[in-house]
Order: sequence, then C-alpha cells, then structure tokens
Amino acid sequence: MYDVRLSCYRRQVSYRSVVHRTSNTVHKITVTDKLHKTKGIVLRTVKYGETSVIVTIFTELFGVQSYLVNGVRVSAKKGTGRATLFQPSAILDLVVYHNELKQLQRIKEFRWGHLYQHILSDVKKNAVALFMVELLTKCLKQPEGHPDLFQFAEDAFLHLDESTEGVTANFPLYFALHLPVFFGFRIHDNYSVRNNILDLQEGNFVEQQPLHPHFLEDKQASITSQLLKTQRPEELEEIKLNHDFRRNLLHMFEKYYALHIQDFGSLKTLPVLKEILG
Repeated sequence: MYDVRLSCYRRQVSYRSVVHRTSNTVHKITVTDKLHKTKGIVLRTVKYGETSVIVTIFTELFGVQSYLVNGVRVSAKKGTGRATLFQPSAILDLVVYHNELKQLQRIKEFRWGHLYQHILSDVKKNAVALFMVELLTKCLKQPEGHPDLFQFAEDAFLHLDESTEGVTANFPLYFALHLPVFFGFRIHDNYSVRNNILDLQEGNFVEQQPLHPHFLEDKQASITSQLLKTQRPEELEEIKLNHDFRRNLLHMFEKYYALHIQDFGSLKTLPVLKEILG
C-alpha cells in the first residue's frame, strides 16, 4: 500500500580521528561518518545553547534518532530562523550523517517533506497530531529502521491534515487501534454476537467477562470492532460518537497500551485532546 519514495545513497564524506591512550602509547582510530538521504517525522525538539536544538526524529531509514542542529534559532534579523521546521509532527526531507557508534547524530540538509495546510495552525488537528506523536514516541524504543511503520505514520499525518471535522474527531481512536499492528500487540477482531466482550489484557473478544477489570463491553466493544475494520480514514466520518463516549474509549485504549508496553505511563496529551475534541 505504501511506496518507499526515498532511496538511500551512501558515500564516505568525512573522517573523525579519535585519540585512544593506552599507557604511554597513543592510538588513532578513524571513524567513518556516512551520508544518507531519508525522510523523517519530528517527535521532539529541545533548545540547546543560544542558537541550537536537539531534535528527536523518527526516520525512515534508522528509526528514532537524535540530532544536534546548530544555528537554527538565530533571530530573523541575523538569519533564516529555521527552527520552525522542527515542530512536532513535521515531515522533513533530510540528508544526515549517520554513525552507529554515536548517540547524537548531525544533519547536513533539511527541508519540508510536506508542508501541512492545517495541522500546525488548526487547534483540533494539532492536538490530534501531538497525541499521535506522543504515542509513537512511547512505542519506539529501539533506534532501528522500520519503513512500514514510517509509511503508515506518514500516511496518517497526511490524512489528518486533509480530514473533515468528523474524521478528525475519531482519528485518535483509529490511530491508537492500528498502531499496535507494528509492535506485535494488535487486537484480534473476532467480535461477534457471542464474542462481544473485549479482553484488553489478551487482546481479543471473548464470551464472558474476564476475572480482571481490563475489558470493554456493550457499545464500547462493538465500536472498537468497527474501528478495527476501518481501513481508510475517510470511513471514520460514518462513525457517530458523542464527546463523553469518545473520551472514555480513549481512556480505555490508553490502559490497553499500558498493559502491553513496559513503563508506558500515561499520555500527557490525552487530557488536552479530550477537551478539545468536544
């Protein structure tokens, strides 16, 4: 369904000499940094010094990575002030230096991969996007390439940007239910008249209430099954839910993640999202 639109090109571009001292002998180790072209979704940006930032990006090639970017916070009078490109959820085209021995990488070139029309300016869509970013951040534990997940996430942000109000309201539910597919704890949609209770601990629908308190029943279970069957975000327009029902269901989905991801904690964006999507 998703096409990989950027291919990697690699070439040796720089050498870094590392001095290693053993007793009275000095050894020089040459470490090669390679240049790669990739797409990335910004997850988090932190100010560093007076003009720099450290940005966490989910890249198509290397998974989640941290980059030091110098000189992007200069004033408009002195420079371009390009820190705006590193807002959470931004999709960027990148040329990066990558060295597996480093925890902090560097970016050679960056530009918009897609310029949103609404996400960065519309309050509701921005709240949904920040929820999606936080959910991704909490799920991404290892710095390894995951192109299928990247393409799913990129496609989700693009659909959100173009979505109607009805689709936007249900989008957090849709994203939260389909994201686990890529992390091995998807909910098995075996819902039926008989199996009409969702066991959140086991991740499937059952006939009887489990002995633990983590389950959904009645309309919450049936709507969850309907959302699982939704393949295209446009279909969310047909799922009519009121504010309180949507809030409660999001809260239960948060519990589902906490049951399956170690040290998941709570979502800081969820309280804001629940209020905005009234």
